[in-house]
Amino acid sequence: MKAVILAAGYATRLYPLTLDRPKALLPVGGRPMVEHLLERLAEVEGLNEIHLVTNSKFAEAFGGWASGRAEDVRIIDDGTSDDDSKLGAIGDLDLTIRKGGIDDDLLVLAGDNLFSESLAPFADFGRAKGAPALGVYDVGDLEAIRRYNAIELDADDRVTFFEEKPARPRSTLTGIALYFYPRATLGLVREYLAGGNNPDQPGHLVEWLYPRVPVYAWRVPGRWYDVGSKETLAEADRAFQPDASQSGAFDAEA
Repeated sequence: MKAVILAAGYATRLYPLTLDRPKALLPVGGRPMVEHLLERLAEVEGLNEIHLVTNSKFAEAFGGWASGRAEDVRIIDDGTSDDDSKLGAIGDLDLTIRKGGIDDDLLVLAGDNLFSESLAPFADFGRAKGAPALGVYDVGDLEAIRRYNAIELDADDRVTFFEEKPARPRSTLTGIALYFYPRATLGLVREYLAGGNNPDQPGHLVEWLYPRVPVYAWRVPGRWYDVGSKETLAEADRAFQPDASQSGAFDAEA
């Protein structure tokens, strides 16, 4: 199994913090944000390769960071230099599959999403289903769903409805940037893009995919942090302090 961390965005909403430093390398709990993701990936049995896709502006910063690590993280430069020229998350995923020569089951994660609990059960879930899968989280607020996506499941946790940024959401369950793609389905990423579909927001790929092949959902346990603003960055920083688990910080914010 391989993994791809999507970290090619420019994080303009976090300026000036991200003018000269990629969001995934901002400190959370005393260390770069992305290292918390690597910690979760280290728990996944059979994972033997990690790719991180970024842009030309931040490729050097990620390269310097990766060179000081014991585990091998392969940095992919998508060749873009600003927000206007970006490939989009799905475009970056396709590029990484091709440049990285990936031909294996694949975990895909956003570099700015953090989890309080292990992701190993998600990988096991995807393997057991033998089909595309995504992480889902109950945000508990219909208004918040409007900023994300709306998702509905059947009794077997198969996706029966998926809509990005819904105008009239019926559920507080949302799909997040955590995906499992079996080896046999990787070609569908190229097929999606070849059809002229939106190359950004990875949920659009799921929206296109679920009517074509079975797609299943795994409920993310514990706390999920989507670090898109200074407020959520500060919240995650508090929760991931070294003594947070002992102090009950994750439980207190649930």
